[in-house]
Amino acid sequence: MTPIRVDSAIVEPVTLAEMRGVLRLDPDDGGAENALVERLIAAARAQVELAARRILVPGRYRLMLTAWPGDGRLPLPLSPLVAVARAGLVDTGGTVTDLAAGLVRLGEDGLEAPALVIDPAVPALHRRAALIEVDAGYGGAGPPLPPPLAQAIRHLVAHAFEHRGDGPGDDVPPPALAALVAPLRRMRL
Repeated sequence: MTPIRVDSAIVEPVTLAEMRGVLRLDPDDGGAENALVERLIAAARAQVELAARRILVPGRYRLMLTAWPGDGRLPLPLSPLVAVARAGLVDTGGTVTDLAAGLVRLGEDGLEAPALVIDPAVPALHRRAALIEVDAGYGGAGPPLPPPLAQAIRHLVAHAFEHRGDGPGDDVPPPALAALVAPLRRMRL
């Protein structure tokens, strides 16, 4: 069971205008380096997401199940979980029948131990599958992005902008990244 992102629009947590200010780029510049800075922001956000094991932009994720978990708890590798957007049963013809509200809900702590709770009254999946969509990530309807994670993105973008492959070790992230991310890193069992 791997959650798949089903919405394509990503609004980066650090804006181009903000990064242009951090990098001290001339505001009157025609934006010759805007495309580069935008790519660096996206790459830095992905790197911080990987390091923190958290989703830094809001999004909707879909997963399919062929069996309900035996203990009624379904841990997810998505943090923070914000809401269950949809839960339904998919028949052999591909028709989705939505489940009653509350049969699939968020666990008590969607931030540190993201999981879904499956009510015992949920119908069996005999010759059917379960389709579940959840909203996850910082921003939007979720919790605000912690400032240290935004700062980690800014550090990575500035480092990559200044060191564009010109010298040895340019691909090594700055030491500040680990210090900013470590307190917020989601642990695995």
